Amino acid sequence: MKKLATFAMLGLAAAISMSTSAAFAKSNEIAVIVKTANSNFWQNVNKGATDAGSEFKDKYKVTFQGPEAETQVAEQVNMVDNAINRGVSGIVLAPSDPDALIPAVKKAWENGIPVVLIDSSLGEKGAKYYQSFLSTDNRKAGALAAQKLIEANGQEGKVSVMSFTPGAGSAIERVGGFTDVIKADSKLNMIGPFYSQADMATALNQTIDALSSNKDITALFGANEPTAVGMARAIKQLGYSGKVVAVGFDGNAALQHFVRDGTLNGIIVQSSYQMGKKGVETIDQILNQKKVDKVIDTGVVYIDKNNIDSPEAQAVLY
Repeated sequence: MKKLATFAMLGLAAAISMSTSAAFAKSNEIAVIVKTANSNFWQNVNKGATDAGSEFKDKYKVTFQGPEAETQVAEQVNMVDNAINRGVSGIVLAPSDPDALIPAVKKAWENGIPVVLIDSSLGEKGAKYYQSFLSTDNRKAGALAAQKLIEANGQEGKVSVMSFTPGAGSAIERVGGFTDVIKADSKLNMIGPFYSQADMATALNQTIDALSSNKDITALFGANEPTAVGMARAIKQLGYSGKVVAVGFDGNAALQHFVRDGTLNGIIVQSSYQMGKKGVETIDQILNQKKVDKVIDTGVVYIDKNNIDSPEAQAVLY
């Protein structure tokens, strides 16, 4: 049995001593637990985590899992609990709900298991139980989406906001940043947000309904991968391609196609690969008692027809 050394949880400026109540790992497993396994975005996280594990050779066994859907929060909680019961060395977690995952992450902390969050954070009450948070600055990313949308649309009109999972930290921040800029820098009227529950078919139907009920919509924002895909398919299906401004989020093959054919003006793309890779690497740093930042920004790139084939864009598309 490999002993897991007691380590410090490090914030931006202060260290908080971690509980030492059960600081023993039963295995060399690093468990990567995401919001859903059924998404190219999260599979790209898996690729990054797997590549990091390969670089460490036989030091760690990296595992990957997620529920069937992002809305299955209880199932994700069970996955974290099971990882703790297996005595993993560390957990890389993308929490689907900022509050529901706090008890499970606290349990990991009580058992001496480091947790690194990716993509979405926990509520304030859970801040001391995880050691680092790797993510896009979602508020800045949402603000960038709004700036690009205003540039293409102009100051006036109506914008439909297509969001995903209510309560998810990433959804709150992205739409919040988007909304702040729309209100401050334009006269655009907003409708929504509509919540697709991160389901493409739902987003498609919601977009059809929004466009059919509001003939004066001039722009749309799709705030995550399945939502943006569903939104773009609806725009194309109704014959609105090139007639409305549309900005999506994330960068799978379908969204790249919609940028190339002009259905989407552009996409805000995160480096999901880096979230997985740096997540595993950060767990290793913590286990080796190295200092890590409490928050690590993994960045975004705005991609449109003009730069989609650039090295910078190709580095984050998947």
